[in-house]
Amino acid sequence: MGYQLEYERSLSDPNGFWGDAARAIDWTTDPTVICDDSAAPLYRWYSDGVLNTCYNAVDRHVEAGRGDQAALHYVSPVTGNARTLTYSELLDEVSTFAGVLTDLGVTAGDRVVLSMPMVPEAVIAMLACARVGAVHSVVFGGFAAHELAARIDDAEPKVILSASCGIEPSRVVAYKPLLDDALAQATHSPQACVILQRPQLRAEMGEKDYDWQELVERATPVGCTDVAATDPLYILYTSGTTGKPKGVVRDNGGHAVALAWSMANIYDIGPGDTWWAASDVGWVVGHSYIVYAPLIVGATSIIYEGKPVGTPDAAAFWRVIATHGVKGLFTAPTAIRAIRKEDPEGALVADHDISSLKALFLAGERLDPDTYQWSTKVLGVPVVDNWWQTETGWPIAANPRGLEPLPLKEGSPSVPVPGYDVRILDGQGNEVPADTEGSIVIRLPLPPGTLPTLWNADQRYIDGYLSAFPGYYTTGDGGYVDPDGYLYVLGRTDDVINVAGHRLSTGVIEAAIATHPDVAECAVIGVHDAMKGQSPRAFVVLKSGADIDPDELSRQVVATVRELVGPVAAMKEVMIVPGLPKTRSGKILRKTMRGIADGREEPVPSTIEDVRVLEDITPYLKG
Repeated sequence: MGYQLEYERSLSDPNGFWGDAARAIDWTTDPTVICDDSAAPLYRWYSDGVLNTCYNAVDRHVEAGRGDQAALHYVSPVTGNARTLTYSELLDEVSTFAGVLTDLGVTAGDRVVLSMPMVPEAVIAMLACARVGAVHSVVFGGFAAHELAARIDDAEPKVILSASCGIEPSRVVAYKPLLDDALAQATHSPQACVILQRPQLRAEMGEKDYDWQELVERATPVGCTDVAATDPLYILYTSGTTGKPKGVVRDNGGHAVALAWSMANIYDIGPGDTWWAASDVGWVVGHSYIVYAPLIVGATSIIYEGKPVGTPDAAAFWRVIATHGVKGLFTAPTAIRAIRKEDPEGALVADHDISSLKALFLAGERLDPDTYQWSTKVLGVPVVDNWWQTETGWPIAANPRGLEPLPLKEGSPSVPVPGYDVRILDGQGNEVPADTEGSIVIRLPLPPGTLPTLWNADQRYIDGYLSAFPGYYTTGDGGYVDPDGYLYVLGRTDDVINVAGHRLSTGVIEAAIATHPDVAECAVIGVHDAMKGQSPRAFVVLKSGADIDPDELSRQVVATVRELVGPVAAMKEVMIVPGLPKTRSGKILRKTMRGIADGREEPVPSTIEDVRVLEDITPYLKG
């Protein structure tokens, strides 16, 4: 059945469509209620189904006689290590670490926070949480202590799992002092911290700290705990436009079904195929497409501890593809741009046999035409954009390579994926014709695998996502659909910026800058960056009487942002300005500022309080 028929069926008969898709999953109790709308606008999928996600990702493949197949290839050019885990070996390690969690008192529903580098133990720990029914929350290792503390306080974990260090191409990053600092700032205190000691840097242990390996050696393997399909599998925090992070909840049942469907129908990956999502387990791509999706369908997944360049060179990706026979590569445009910068002609590709590669999938930020064209030319395979969000957990729009490969159009992630009823609305909530810009929304209910709510914050979910246009989920992005039904995403309509595929709240960065004693107010916008997609630029108004050298202020602000938000913010530009343009109600006109900074002719908003302030700041915006 082709794309159009499947898409139409998914909207006209969602119960039939997603009931059929659920057969790809092994259930303890088969669901009979497919879409539960009893608490609309909060919808739940497979509400009477019972399963275990870890069983579907690991145990069932071993039971089916495929235990000798590789489940994970760990490739670490920064340490020079490599390791392969078969499904049988993965089962042994996951069930044993599930025993560690059980010994620490972790039971179904408890939360476990992970702050881990890209090592097999991170994946093992996530699956072990799923095995015992605990809810994991993975925090990217690049976040500062303040951000980690906020997530600890919101999730209230019983146990925290971390490592002594992460390893960058040029340095070793100590994790334990960062964790200790976060715990000192947090009001919630976990019962235990389990630390993976790495040989590159051993951590000083405290009274609540346990050595990872010592606990593993004492543990007894445990089996899978059955959970309801609607029970949470994980919480993943994403930046909001206010300072408080949003805990996106992912359930067990809908998540497993959606990811299995996506691997087969979008990415054309099945049992025995080697798949590589070159991301980090701290981000949604890592959750969905390093850990759960490839393992649920019985593919081989790659855990890569390294960079696209410098570990050791710009051929790093091609080396991994050739060595492991990668069929599909998923990464961010930033990675490809970095490779292109080092190897503009793509000459290094010729040194490696990448004939196994059938498609390159790019997501996380806008795919610019230059990157699309270069990748297509150099790799000689389809370069497939796909667009989605932390909140959705899997693509909203994509080219369904497994279902029916469609023509690729530069600048478009192709078409809405079955299950997503994508519409373009104007400010009044009316649908607009083809080729007309508006807000990209999705008609409710969202398909399985998307967020059912935010952690302990149903009303915040409703207010933040479902209230602007009743009956629709608001993506926060603007765009249009062409006459062929292809979606074009033009960028955020809110104040979240995208730095190298990482969504960061401008509010969080501004809050950090505002701690400087000489800063009266500030605004942070994301401006176009050829390498990272966007980079943050700060505009600062000084307090009256403040006397500080602009370069010194910039140095101090950059250091503060690094400390409070983390190096992932990549803050470099700080400008002192006479004032910030605002509406009469006091809202800073960030969208207008972004447009001017990116070189667009922006109309002066009718709500502006003082047009002279905008005129004064324009030279600074143009840089």
